Amino acid sequence: MSVRQRIDQQPGFVLHSYPYRETSLIVEVFSRDHGRIGLVAKGARRPMSQLRGVLMAFQPLLIDWSGGGEMKTLVRAEWQGGQPLLGGQALLCAYYLNELLLRLMPREDAHPTLYQAYGEALRALAMGEPQEVVLRRFELALLRELGYGLDLESDSDGLPVRPEEHYAYIIERGAVPLDEHRLDDPMGVRGKTLIDMAHQDFRDPETLVQSKALMRRLIQHYLGGQVLQSRRVFTELFAYPGDPS
Repeated sequence: MSVRQRIDQQPGFVLHSYPYRETSLIVEVFSRDHGRIGLVAKGARRPMSQLRGVLMAFQPLLIDWSGGGEMKTLVRAEWQGGQPLLGGQALLCAYYLNELLLRLMPREDAHPTLYQAYGEALRALAMGEPQEVVLRRFELALLRELGYGLDLESDSDGLPVRPEEHYAYIIERGAVPLDEHRLDDPMGVRGKTLIDMAHQDFRDPETLVQSKALMRRLIQHYLGGQVLQSRRVFTELFAYPGDPS
């Protein structure tokens, strides 16, 4: 039998919500101290509900819930403000972040560092920072926090990555040096790109291009074949290669 609990004033963000029964919502929340939580927001779709208009994605909330099963009951949510509204490509980038969290982060697994990285990414998108840089930094934080951290400064033999060399980054093995006859390998990446990624330095245009390709391949592997709807929508609306995800 699960133990009932009551959590009050927990910082969190709404990742996704959808209708439940006639007047309620199922809400997926990313909380600071409890990770991803599934909540039933009873009566949230009623015209006079205090929750109506509060359960917005990408806005910081303080959330109260109770219950002991997989799905808790939302008791209260308060908007905290301070986060500008997102629009256009920045909004779709934020939906991409949410979809990654929903697909890759298990429920009730606390990741306060990832929570902080998520909040910083939303603020950066709202401030108009380069979207591809924001996404790459968040993707690296996500894989690191979920235990898929990348060793970007050492090769598969434990030797330091050399910026002038070319490597194939093999999943769960790491950077493998490419000989001069295989520089066109589709998995090939400069050593400088790997070092830049380790230091979150994306000023080099080639680093930005290669890191996007590498992160897309890695994330697709960990998604296990799941298709990201946010990526599909972005491609349809803004036409590849403008898709920063």
